[in-house]
Amino acid sequence: MSASVFASERALSADDRMILLDHDGLTIRMHLQAGLNVVAEQNLFWNYADTFAPSSGFDSNATWLEGYILPGLSFTKELGGVVAYGKVSAVASGTLGIDAYATGNTGRVTLEEGYLGLRSGEKNEPSFDLSVGPRQFKAGTGMLLANGGSSGFDRGALKLGPRKAWEMASIGRFGFDNFTGTVFYLDANELNESDTQTRIVGGDFRYDGEADTFAGLTFGHVLQSDSPYPQAAPGGIGVPTLVANGRDGLNFVNAYGRAIPFGDSFDNFFVAGDFAYQWNDRIDMRAWGGRVQVGYTFAEYSWAPTIAYSYQTFSGDDPSTSRLERFDPLYYEGSPSSWSTGSKSSMVFINSNVNAHQLSLRVQPTERDTLTLRYAYISANELRSPIQFGQGTHLDIINGVPNPVAGVSAKHLSDDIFLEYNRVLNPNTYLTAGFSVSFPGPGADSVVSSDAPVWTGGFVNVVVNF
Repeated sequence: MSASVFASERALSADDRMILLDHDGLTIRMHLQAGLNVVAEQNLFWNYADTFAPSSGFDSNATWLEGYILPGLSFTKELGGVVAYGKVSAVASGTLGIDAYATGNTGRVTLEEGYLGLRSGEKNEPSFDLSVGPRQFKAGTGMLLANGGSSGFDRGALKLGPRKAWEMASIGRFGFDNFTGTVFYLDANELNESDTQTRIVGGDFRYDGEADTFAGLTFGHVLQSDSPYPQAAPGGIGVPTLVANGRDGLNFVNAYGRAIPFGDSFDNFFVAGDFAYQWNDRIDMRAWGGRVQVGYTFAEYSWAPTIAYSYQTFSGDDPSTSRLERFDPLYYEGSPSSWSTGSKSSMVFINSNVNAHQLSLRVQPTERDTLTLRYAYISANELRSPIQFGQGTHLDIINGVPNPVAGVSAKHLSDDIFLEYNRVLNPNTYLTAGFSVSFPGPGADSVVSSDAPVWTGGFVNVVVNF
């Protein structure tokens, strides 16, 4: 390595105020992340509580303050041609006031990361990277495996969701040229009162091209899990049954990719796609899900507007068959810019038995400011079949006869609109503000047999990251 490169690295280290030690191949660095978020909601969950839990005292209009602090310490040590590394961090989070899930004035301190690793030097080819311990990990685009940590409820900070790391992750990566192979073992950091004891093993094979293009395949197997699956009643009439330990033994495969199909002649246009298939012979399960995306950035115009369209769909259990077809979204990345179904509606519908047409428009008035407008048209794939928060049984008139059913009796669930503003206050401080509204469709109305109210909400948060 040339003297100029060493000088450049020393200059970068000198500019990083968080580095505590940089000597003889050993670098020790502090990390600090913190966030504060104020949230207000009106007609939470379209006021479903008035129908399903009228005596619960649930307030459908809520305002709360949440926050977190995440300090950490990491190191790297050069050992000849390899590098040893590690990190330890913890999250202290809490909520003041009562949040959307009727929990508040609470908080917890939990371990976030605590891993050790060994990787090859930067110039080594082929490369390797081995680590064990709690850490973040995402497979592919985050369709199935991304968010390994749970926030909210007794841990507080429901919306900020500061916990991302898996409770235990053993990861091995091996790379050559633009190809990377990964094997993993994962155990999610779930809430104590709802820990499903899910353990997952699998692998990922990925190719990364130029200009953020890629293609890959993730496959996995659930070694054990206590998570049950809801299954629709025959014909959709009656109370759903619960398949005990339904996730246990689940197999899945997920193909994903992103391309610029017309090359340099149209390099601001992209297409992307994901497809996942799941099966479990133990419970006669077959399920699928996927997404297609297209987008274009008008880079030659002021504010560089980017327009994107996506359609995502996830199978639901067909009440007319004895087989279970309900898609299990596992630990997907649930932000509006990633895999959530809508904005408000994503708090009601997980990625199972739903589909959504989604449009987004993003503009950048300045290098520091970004405005994004999102619209989602959300529908059910199967009628009278369980949907998140649709397992509650209600009466539906079928051929003039009232019958207990679950799910919805009309496919159009909701229309969501979400306006988000982001500003980079400085290289370490970020401001985000958003307002969203959800208009219930005939499907959402059918659950309460009336016109559900419009659900609105907004937030403002500041996050610092060093």
